[in-house]
Amino acid sequence: MVDWELEGFLDGLDAWIAQETTDGTLRIVVTEWVLGRVNDPYQGVQREPGFPNLWFGVVPGSWRDGEVVVCSYFIFEEQHIVRCDSFATLALPI
Repeated sequence: MVDWELEGFLDGLDAWIAQETTDGTLRIVVTEWVLGRVNDPYQGVQREPGFPNLWFGVVPGSWRDGEVVVCSYFIFEEQHIVRCDSFATLALPI
């Protein structure tokens, strides 16, 4: 099995951390989830209708005070590339 190449996730994480009030534990949860995209970028996410290659999902274990962390990213199958679009903290329900 070939690992996927991740692009832009460090910048995306940095932007999310700078914008949101997060604790260290939540940052670790989100970072570990990102690293899991190397093995299977399709796990736990769904394709966004009307946007080619755009996928979206909730980061498991990120639930805090009625909010969750979500991430959207593009999957380019032929190049085996996963490119971060954005991270956000959203209120439930989504």
